[in-house]
Amino acid sequence: MKSWRVITFLLLCLALAGSMACNPFGAANQEEISRQLVKVVRGDLNISVSGAGNIDVSKEENLTFESSSGRVDKIYVSVGAEVSKGEVLAELAPLDTDALELALTQAQIALETAQYNLDEAEYNVDEAEDSLHQVETEYYIRHRVSYNKVKMAEEKVRLAEDRVRIAEMKLEAAELELAQAEKKLANETITAPFDGVVVSVDADEGDTVSATTTIVRLIDLTSLELPVQVDEIDIPKIKLNQKAIVSIDALPTVQLEGSVTAISPVPAATGGVVLYDITIGLTVPEGSDLRVGMSATADITIEKRSSVLLVPTRAITQDNQGNTMVKVMVGGQIGERLVVTGISTGLLTEIVDGLSEGEIVVVEMPAGMEPSGEPASPPGLFRGHPSEPPSPPGQP
Repeated sequence: MKSWRVITFLLLCLALAGSMACNPFGAANQEEISRQLVKVVRGDLNISVSGAGNIDVSKEENLTFESSSGRVDKIYVSVGAEVSKGEVLAELAPLDTDALELALTQAQIALETAQYNLDEAEYNVDEAEDSLHQVETEYYIRHRVSYNKVKMAEEKVRLAEDRVRIAEMKLEAAELELAQAEKKLANETITAPFDGVVVSVDADEGDTVSATTTIVRLIDLTSLELPVQVDEIDIPKIKLNQKAIVSIDALPTVQLEGSVTAISPVPAATGGVVLYDITIGLTVPEGSDLRVGMSATADITIEKRSSVLLVPTRAITQDNQGNTMVKVMVGGQIGERLVVTGISTGLLTEIVDGLSEGEIVVVEMPAGMEPSGEPASPPGLFRGHPSEPPSPPGQP
């Protein structure tokens, strides 16, 4: 029985020795390490902050009649209608036409009276000025009139000019009163303030409404936005006008461009998590199937590098002194190289100094495991294989 235990022990030792020998890098760690060879390549690197929300409109208006009350005479649109700026959407008829017609007649009479009074006052001014001129001529040249008579003539001119100013104000007031009377008598209209789509009509012809009653709700489908919430850790990185790429859940093939148009200065605490509201203004192409309310995700670019050297973040480690380094395959041997890093997405990291394009770096991880979250082929990177670079000594 003891001999079988010895044989079993020897077999286990042989198996362990074989597995270490089959490791192309000769690792003798207690936990077997898998190494992956990756080329250093040049590419673009974007760091973004994501947020999700629902598509909303940035331009909408609830349209009402301006008068205090009236009867809806005509409604020219229905839900879903596309309208142009300035187009008449609805009309409101006055409630008491007889009273308004009387007020209009009185305003017209007042206007004519004011105009007559103004004409008369202007005539009196001309007459007073002529009289003053005659008196001044006689006083200063011929001395045939007294000084007091000159002063009386001047006062007459001033009074006539005052009457003209009063008459002008009365005429202006009469014109305004007439315009208001004409407006009240005419059917009041609602016109579209911008090109848009009617999303609701909240009154019927014949209804009596007030100035606060919404008659038509209008939105602009070419001016959409996406409100999203961003974590407090990320909000300092968000700036106005930063670019964003918006993906629509219901339209997987559609990606929209946008930019940050608003950042809330105060948080919206939700379940103990501090979030900030931001708004992404969207550029919507014509013919898009995008609809208000659709779920969407925005990736806001907070930092971008173009044509930089890239390696998997897992390839970057630190030496015993805390210096940033990578392991490099050179001439079939693994060596350490100090590097200077730039920005990182978490999966990929920019190399500012220490590596050249085309070199091979070594990514180490426990055997049988892939880098957490790393895609099968990272953008811009090509996975190396043991057969591609020079093989380590002794490796078949």
